[in-house]
Amino acid sequence: MAGAVDLSGLKARAEARPPSGSPGGAPGAAAPPADGAAPGGAPVTVVDVTEASFQSDVIERSMTVPVVVDLWAEWCQPCKQLSPVLEKLAAEGGGAWVLAKIDVDANPRISQAFQVQSIPMVVVVAGGQPVTSFQGAQPEPQLREWIGQLLDALREQMPGIAEAEARAGAQGGAEPVEEPEDPRFVAAEEALEQGDYAGAAAAYEQILASEPTNAEAQAALAQVRFLERAESADPSAIARADAAPDDVDAQIAAADAQVAAQDVTGAFDRLVQTVARTAGDDRDRARTHLVELFELFGTEDERVTTARRALARALY
Repeated sequence: MAGAVDLSGLKARAEARPPSGSPGGAPGAAAPPADGAAPGGAPVTVVDVTEASFQSDVIERSMTVPVVVDLWAEWCQPCKQLSPVLEKLAAEGGGAWVLAKIDVDANPRISQAFQVQSIPMVVVVAGGQPVTSFQGAQPEPQLREWIGQLLDALREQMPGIAEAEARAGAQGGAEPVEEPEDPRFVAAEEALEQGDYAGAAAAYEQILASEPTNAEAQAALAQVRFLERAESADPSAIARADAAPDDVDAQIAAADAQVAAQDVTGAFDRLVQTVARTAGDDRDRARTHLVELFELFGTEDERVTTARRALARALY
């Protein structure tokens, strides 16, 4: 397992830190150039997305910074409470994340892809894949905390976040304030250092019980669960999976064994192919497991970037 998983991602970087800046009006949804800036150099913070622009406005943008997808409809009153708050926070973020607004009535294929059952629904897409979501309107303080946690969890993996924050800091002249470590994450790290995977998982699960949208705890829990599985990974699982390509459980077990053996690309390819040839619950299980494996590595990892693009093609 040495070198297969970067445990530095489990370090508690800080409690939720709200993005600094002053509220401002959300820019219009102009078509973005490749660097994510609007004409004139201003960062794009809000875009209106259609089925035709989904690939460029959501998937491609999410390779650099998180894209917060706001699924709404004109008739939805809670949507009218949530959307303006998200637009305000996106403007404050200065391009560290992008708000993608999608009218579910006008774009039913996108609604189906996200399996929308009620609105408002918010889905975060990073590296081309959904990473977390919630439903219903939320108050501004809770949304602000959630965005802070999201950026903290993804900042090291997505350099576009830090670049946007640096630009905003240079313009505003504000010095970043270092927050104290969250003691809940410290307890989880200590359990991990002692090889107590069950204790570390329980600590992260306790965080998620009170904060279901805590992206850092979600990512860390996925890593701990993999480390626990990897200790009992069976190399013969690969041969069994090769002999039974339609057995999704076998493909998942083989992918774990390949990552444990440091054949990361092979593991990713196996699950992408499984997603491509399955449907329904089987496809969702293979996709979910693949996304969890992505979280073991940074989004800047070329193997992850390549596999995310292949997965996007398989799904869309």
